[in-house]
Amino acid sequence: MIDLYTWSTPNGRKVSIMLEETGLPYAVHPVDIGKGDQFKPEFVAINPNGKIPAIVDTDGPGGGPFALFESGAILIYLAEKTGRFLPPAPRSRYQVLQWLMFQMSGVGPFFGQAHHFLRYAPQPVPYAMERYHKETLRLYGVMNSALAEREYLAGSYSIADIATYPWVARHDWHQVDLDEFPHVRRWFEAISARPAVQRGMKVPA
Repeated sequence: MIDLYTWSTPNGRKVSIMLEETGLPYAVHPVDIGKGDQFKPEFVAINPNGKIPAIVDTDGPGGGPFALFESGAILIYLAEKTGRFLPPAPRSRYQVLQWLMFQMSGVGPFFGQAHHFLRYAPQPVPYAMERYHKETLRLYGVMNSALAEREYLAGSYSIADIATYPWVARHDWHQVDLDEFPHVRRWFEAISARPAVQRGMKVPA
């Protein structure tokens, strides 16, 4: 059993989508980040960084409970646990991992900052708004070029797509029109049609 500590954010939804895709049994523990639940001692004991998501696998390596934080690390762990969405062949594996790192180092941080400054900043900050929006557009362009040549980011559907999809699902938050990136739109619509993705995007209910 996987205990999933999460909230309705792109990083949280990466893991719930992965759990739905793999069919692993899991229990959801909502961590309301708006109320500061991520800083409660019982959660910090699982993730000392005080951010969602985190998991506890009751049947971890060696057979005992195993706690893990950082969404990218969790996706790799669950992929290796189930043998799904991360190819074993080195060339294919590292293609997936490079696109996962692209999401972790680029898409997540820059889309997240675009969300903040375009949607939540208490007052306009023109320099930050322009900087993060322009970089967001550049990253969409990178994905669009890649997806012009293949169905998914690394070829076959993988944890790279699972990691990136929930961020693109908020394209309206960072003022991006997917019609300007037709290959991303095709990819986005294909993933949106997956039943496991639809279920995972609703966690926590």
